[in-house]
Amino acid sequence: MATFGTRLLAELRGDRVIWTIVLLLAVVSVLAVYSSTGTIAYRQGWGTEGYLIKHFAILVGGLGLTYICYLTHYMQYSRSAPYLLLICIPLLMYTLAMGTNINDARRWITIPLLNLSFQTSDFAKVALITYVARVISSKQEYIKDFQSAFMPIILPIIIICGLIAPADLSTALLLFIVCMLMMFVGRVALKYIGLLLMLGVMLFAFLIILGDFAPDVVRSNTWKNRMIEFRTNPEGGEQVQQAKIAMARGGVFGVGPGNSIQRNSLPSAYSDFIFAIIIEEYGLFGGFIIIGLYILLFFRCVRLITRSPKAFGAMLVLGLGMLLVIQALANIAVSVNLVPVTGLTLPLMSMGGTSLLFTSIMVGMILSVSKYIEQLAQNDDDETNDVL
Repeated sequence: MATFGTRLLAELRGDRVIWTIVLLLAVVSVLAVYSSTGTIAYRQGWGTEGYLIKHFAILVGGLGLTYICYLTHYMQYSRSAPYLLLICIPLLMYTLAMGTNINDARRWITIPLLNLSFQTSDFAKVALITYVARVISSKQEYIKDFQSAFMPIILPIIIICGLIAPADLSTALLLFIVCMLMMFVGRVALKYIGLLLMLGVMLFAFLIILGDFAPDVVRSNTWKNRMIEFRTNPEGGEQVQQAKIAMARGGVFGVGPGNSIQRNSLPSAYSDFIFAIIIEEYGLFGGFIIIGLYILLFFRCVRLITRSPKAFGAMLVLGLGMLLVIQALANIAVSVNLVPVTGLTLPLMSMGGTSLLFTSIMVGMILSVSKYIEQLAQNDDDETNDVL
């Protein structure tokens, strides 16, 4: 056993704190999904065990992708970024025009023969952040030049976010904000960031107008209804009220694993509102632990950013780390009625297919950077010892 543990620690290089966070979130995810899928299992005629097996299989597959991405040298992602971007643009266009309609939104395409749904915006998040990290890091010498540095960044951001927004505004806004923060940290001139913000507002206004003429393509009525409900109803809609009841039942230490009652009343208890079920079963104590893990993940990413010898590694970790943590905080904020309902999942926790898989890929890319930093530090130590 000791030999196996030693071999495992030797194999899993990089930031072991991040490895631990991922494994802890995965374990809690299995417990939370198993507890929260009773209602959907009854409606679909499945046993709860069926959803547990499905989620566990996707989770194991995701961790496998994490390991593969961790083994890949992170500079390979820089080389592949332009090609990933070229792939995701037609995929998003196809999704918008001919995608599978689920819950009145065209966010998915169905893979033939396999009959599996694939959410293209998840792929686009990885592609765009990797591309923006590549451009910012490769153009540091003339980063404040409009034509040479700003235009290659702004056009992909507007195009990708513009293609995601009609069916999934929350994901588009999240991606847009993360890209703006990357530009700020990457020393892009503030006037250009302001210009990007203005173009984003203009794009949003255009989509609202377009939604009046093509409501099947642009879900502007859904956006308006959610904003009106959030402003006029301080108690929140039915989903938020059920989430509040769940969290109130949980108290400080919760009602115990598997003892949730609100999972039978709360829509999307296994995905969008899984945090409310965690609070109900594990209490505020468990909820603070989950929040603490995401915050710790962010600080470990900041640590990697400050230690990375290459700009691309730092920008890649910055973008992916902010995306994961901001998405987690946004999901939690919905449950406590701080922001309107968004539809964003809780990373590494919510039941899902492509969302969970691409989140695992992002974590693997972060760990790839951390592995390189550790190897570099080890080589420096070896050289120092040789000199001594």
